[in-house]
Parts: sequence; structure tokens; C-alpha cells
Amino acid sequence: MTETKITFTTPEPIITEKIHLSSPDVGPAEEAAVMAALRSGWVAPAGPDLNAFEAEIAQRVGVDHAVGLASGTAALHLGLLALGVGPGDVVVTSTLTFAATANAIAYTGAEPFFIDVDPATGNMDPELLDIALHVLDRGNKRVSAVLPVDLFGKAADYTAIEEIAAGYGVPVLADAAEAAGAYHAGRPVGSLADAAVFSFNGNKIMTTSGGGMLLTNRAEIAKYVRYLSTQARQPVAHYEHTDIGYNYRLSNLLAALGRAQLERLDEMIASRRETRDIYRQWAATKPGVEILGGANDAEDNCWLTSLVFDQSKNPVAVEVLIEILAQHQIEARRVWKPMHLQPVFSDARSLLTGSAEELFANGVMLPSGSNMTAPQLARVISVLDDCIGGRLS
Repeated sequence: MTETKITFTTPEPIITEKIHLSSPDVGPAEEAAVMAALRSGWVAPAGPDLNAFEAEIAQRVGVDHAVGLASGTAALHLGLLALGVGPGDVVVTSTLTFAATANAIAYTGAEPFFIDVDPATGNMDPELLDIALHVLDRGNKRVSAVLPVDLFGKAADYTAIEEIAAGYGVPVLADAAEAAGAYHAGRPVGSLADAAVFSFNGNKIMTTSGGGMLLTNRAEIAKYVRYLSTQARQPVAHYEHTDIGYNYRLSNLLAALGRAQLERLDEMIASRRETRDIYRQWAATKPGVEILGGANDAEDNCWLTSLVFDQSKNPVAVEVLIEILAQHQIEARRVWKPMHLQPVFSDARSLLTGSAEELFANGVMLPSGSNMTAPQLARVISVLDDCIGGRLS
């Protein structure tokens, strides 16, 4: 890999320009696509751009079916319903994730069962998955789905997860909300389970402002999700409903934005990868500072880069670091707070090793946007350099 080099400068004392964690990267191509869709008259959640966006995403990922939806959360919800998840069931998922993953399980009336993560990647620990499924099976609990999460654009170990889940006869729904454009073992994320979900929220690697997508090779899943997402309306001349449905379809206007973003996806991944390389070069000079996910990130989409501090080698007050970055108008956040620590899920069962809690305590997500400029990245590095090994130690 060619080493990317950049010259770092000290930030000015007064800074008004804020550097966001992952701001939307949109420009003339997106503007033209949305204006063309608007002028076509297809403004509702139906139309040629929505149809084309679904087809183009499916082709890119290598699946037979894609259904455009209002959000990644909506796609998770309907994906679970399509797999037969319902009240009294258990869904095994990673504790280190955004709340939407667990919320979607709760929407179905099922119980989330949280398992811990591989400390090197932050993704679901397959060995714990095997133990959890064994324990639940012996307890006569119906596990209706396994829901891995592709954290920050790095695919979970689907090779192991799919094999383990299949051994118990449990389907897998991949929460790939953060991982559009990533791969696992040479296979595109989105094609790695019974069904998968992308998010196109404004902070994701590609955006439709708000929006999501369910992807699958199983026609019956796609058909059922499409049906539920349009209020479960029966195919008759009048409005007739035999199931509870949802208003979850993606609009044609937002799909037009998504099509323009999809054409630029590889370019945006490349930009984020360059940013990660810069952060990696910097971290290599600091003892006890690593990039979450390890050095093997060739198949990642590099959506967000997170530093993880080994407090025994480089004690860092993470909250103070985030506060100092904020004083310089640089957005940074902790790694997701694990779901088993969230008050709303305090009664949920879990199988834990402490890895997720360690990552939450010692991990910091840094600005990683594909439209971040070299001077902005230099400013982030300069403030980090001033903090690490200095006043925060």
C-alpha cells in the first residue's frame, strides 16, 4: 500500500469551522438527480428512480432482491418480521451497537439476548454465539433470528456466524447499516445472510438523507417486506387490509439522491480509507493507541475510524479528550454504549466477557467523512498530538 503523507499544522487559537464526525458528501451530481426526479412528477414513495435504485443496489451487492425503505431501522423491523420473529421469541444480537438494532427487536415483541464482542473488531464473538444458542436451545427458548452488526463498516465474521446459526436452524439477518460497500471473505456485505439491511441516514457512507434498504436472495422475504411497507394493502380495487402494515417505503426523490451517491460509493470509500491511513500512521507513533478493527481492513468501507487506548501503556482521559476536541470545533464521540448497559434494556439477558465495556470506556470515534479536507484532518491530528502524551496522561 502506498503511504499517504500529509503535513500537520497547529490549529489557530480561534476556530469557527466545525469538523463533523461524518457529514453528508453531496454535490452537483446529487443535486441534478434530485431536481430531475422532482421535475418528473414522481414525488411519492413510488416511481422510476426508486425502482432503478433497488435494481442497482441489488446488482452491486449481488442479490436478487432489494426493497427501498424509509430507514435502516424500518428495514431491520420488517426483516425480522419476514423471518417470523414475534412475541415470546428470542433474537441474539451484539451488545455493541446503536440502539436501533435492539429497538427493532423490541418492536416485534421478541426479547433481545445480547452477546459480547471480539475486542479486536468490536463485532459479534462467534464463540459466544455458539454458547448462547446452545444454552437457549437447552432452555427450550425459541431463537427466531441471529442479528450480527457490522460495526463502523467492518463486516462481522459471517463465515463462522452463518455456520453456527445453521447448526441450530436459526436464520441470520445482517445489520449492515454501517457497512455499504464493504466485503467479507471476498463477498459483498449485504449478500452474507438470509437478509441484510443498509442505512442511508445522513451520516452514513452514502446517504439518501433518510432511508434504508433490505437485501435478500429469498423472494418470499422481499415480497413480504414490500407488502408490509406499503400498509399491507391487499391487491384489490378498494382499500382492504388483513394484516397490520407500515408506512415504510422510500420516496422516489430520495432514491434519486441514492442513485447519484451509489455511483460515487467507491470514490467515497477510497477517501475514507486515505483518512484512516493518516490516523493509522499517527497512532503508530503513540504507544498504547490502536485503530479499532486491526490492520486487516482491506475489505472494510472505513466508515468511521475509532482509536482505542490501552490505559496501561498510555493512560488517557477519554471524556477530557472529547471535550478538548470539541473546544477546537472537532466532533468526536465514544464508541457505542453497549446495549446491556442501557437502562431501557436493563432486564435483557446477556452473555458477556467485558470486551464491549472496555471498548466503550477506551474508544473514541474520530471525524472520518469523505469530504473532510486535508487541512481539517491536519487540525484533528494536531489537537490529538497536543493531547496524547501531554496533559491528558
